[in-house]
Amino acid sequence: MTDATVADTESLRSRLARKPIVVAPGVYDAFTALVASQAGFTTLYLSGAAIAYTRLGRPDIGLVSMSEVAGTLALIRDRVDAQVIVDADTGYGNAINVVRTVRAFEQAGANAIQLEDQDFPKRCGHLDGKALVSSEEMCGKIHAAVDSRRSSDTLVIARTDAVAVEGFERAVERAARYREAGADMLFVEAPKARDDLARIVSTLGGRLPLMANMVEGGKTPPLSAAELEAIGFVLVIFPGGIVRAFGRMASDYYASLATHGTTEPYRSRMLDFDGLNALIGTPEMLALGKTYETPAPGSKTGARR
Repeated sequence: MTDATVADTESLRSRLARKPIVVAPGVYDAFTALVASQAGFTTLYLSGAAIAYTRLGRPDIGLVSMSEVAGTLALIRDRVDAQVIVDADTGYGNAINVVRTVRAFEQAGANAIQLEDQDFPKRCGHLDGKALVSSEEMCGKIHAAVDSRRSSDTLVIARTDAVAVEGFERAVERAARYREAGADMLFVEAPKARDDLARIVSTLGGRLPLMANMVEGGKTPPLSAAELEAIGFVLVIFPGGIVRAFGRMASDYYASLATHGTTEPYRSRMLDFDGLNALIGTPEMLALGKTYETPAPGSKTGARR
């Protein structure tokens, strides 16, 4: 049972080819995907970092497995019809692992799959201490991803983390190589200045769409979607923002409950019982269940319509 939010006739590839810029909020489960869709977003970003924060209570350092992401994606796809871009980290191994990852994520409903050129131990893109695989190995992973996808409408996004390790110029060089390897979109992670964002577009733009990542308190200066569109980006993600918002809210909520022994002082900032059920569609699901009830003996008409 899903909430239709995206017309089936437009692929993500087609949507990225027209303005305005696509804004994809980060989600980490079916609930956040539902709320984001109800807010009007038609493209979502399933963040590996956000899954690590919420499911494991741990940092984004490569602890989340491929199967955990695939399972989360399947639950999201069952609940909403938005386009979903999936963070596949390093592909969870070598090129053969990438083949399995792409097949699993595509089957679970991914519209785009993002792969990065980090080596283990991997890190959140805005943490220090990252290491990289060779550009040759990453190109092999991109080839594997492109070869193993079932539909050309499933986009392969190539991310490089080289800015923090090898410098800006080498990061752009790597991204250009990933373009030649067959990636559908390029993502240079964690540029440190607005001018660097503009240089990414001037150097790499034109042939492939470009993606930007906004992380509150991260290494890249925060720019609005409109500003990024003016520079030349076609997609911006806000991957962990919802967790940072929930983290602040949850801290305030639990502190209030610990202090007062009741939720009443916090009630104005909460949904009540009926409000939450309305949000998640409880009345509609109960009504659906009634259509499958067995008619009483002797009844001439069943409940199904």
